[in-house]
Amino acid sequence: MHSSRSQSSKNSSRYSAKNFSIPVNFSYYAPDAERVSVIGDFNEWRPDENLMELQPDGAWTLQVLMCHGHHHYQFLVDGEHKLDPRAQGIGRNERNERVSLIAVS
Repeated sequence: MHSSRSQSSKNSSRYSAKNFSIPVNFSYYAPDAERVSVIGDFNEWRPDENLMELQPDGAWTLQVLMCHGHHHYQFLVDGEHKLDPRAQGIGRNERNERVSLIAVS
């Protein structure tokens, strides 16, 4: 006999947004760049945390596991902060600078 309480708690923890990470693909076209990374609130804006890989077509790509919610981010291209031209929106960081916005669900 199955306990409804154990089944219910099992399902709620399995589908909890807190425990759910989704792979998100980032891409930035910069064929002449030496180094590109994606920085954001999901990695505490650390430039060495999510280094991207240069593809043969000149695009830099990376897949990052991200939790549910809205996240601010930018690309760091050879030390310069760049907005994502394909971002879902534009937000502001704590210094009131423009940053790219992505919603993960």
